[in-house]
Amino acid sequence: MRTEVIGADGARIGLSVGGARHARPLVLVHGWAQSSRVWASQFADPDLTGQFRLIAMDLRGHGASDTPKQGYDDPRAWADDLAAVLEFAGPDPIVVGWSYGGLVITDYLRVHGSARIGGIVLAGALTEIGKGHEGGRIGDAMRAAIPAVLSEDPDVAVPALIEFSKAMAAKPVPGPLAQALLGSFLSVSPSVRSAMFRRDVDSAEVLAAIDKPCLIVHGTNDRVVAPAAAEYAAGKIPGAVLRWFVDAGHLPFVESAEEFNSVLRQFSGE
Repeated sequence: MRTEVIGADGARIGLSVGGARHARPLVLVHGWAQSSRVWASQFADPDLTGQFRLIAMDLRGHGASDTPKQGYDDPRAWADDLAAVLEFAGPDPIVVGWSYGGLVITDYLRVHGSARIGGIVLAGALTEIGKGHEGGRIGDAMRAAIPAVLSEDPDVAVPALIEFSKAMAAKPVPGPLAQALLGSFLSVSPSVRSAMFRRDVDSAEVLAAIDKPCLIVHGTNDRVVAPAAAEYAAGKIPGAVLRWFVDAGHLPFVESAEEFNSVLRQFSGE
């Protein structure tokens, strides 16, 4: 089912909703220049959808959501967008953030605190961004892609996005989904892609204040967000559990979907 909520500045935030209607909600937050379509392997898992209600948001400027001119470098805008989704989700949600989605979660915690959240899963996630921030450490594929993937010149951006899309996974990705990932990259405006990188965020205090259960999952071969970023978050968040997905890249929930979904069910059902 597709629906929407109203986020910061009146922006419409698109949602994909599935699973058991009155079950505990899992709120899924995708990464930079992607969409809710990345969670296809979770929506297709009958064990996961039979036990939980899945709510996958499209970030502002992505997927079915509005593309306002502002808000991409504003932590409050991201926080209020996610707050609207959590209001829709209902009580005690588990919030799952992949890649840039982890940064959106820290934005939410910085502005609104953790009272409405039941637990947090960080999957290949950033928790900080900007030079010198350990929670924002990137891998060689991301370093090689910038600044070309931010360019407004399609002759520069399109080949770079194709190569970057290929580098995200270390294991095979089904062909239709691989093409959908590339399509999502190309559908996001260059102005949005670049604005999301114009931030300098230190989340050390935010991470140290997290008082809800937290699971961190990360591929050992992630070339987009460095494994060191996961180790940093695990060292800051009290009681966080760090789970490595051996030989997986930046898409552990796709590359090792069965294992990821099992771990997610176990964490969210505790």
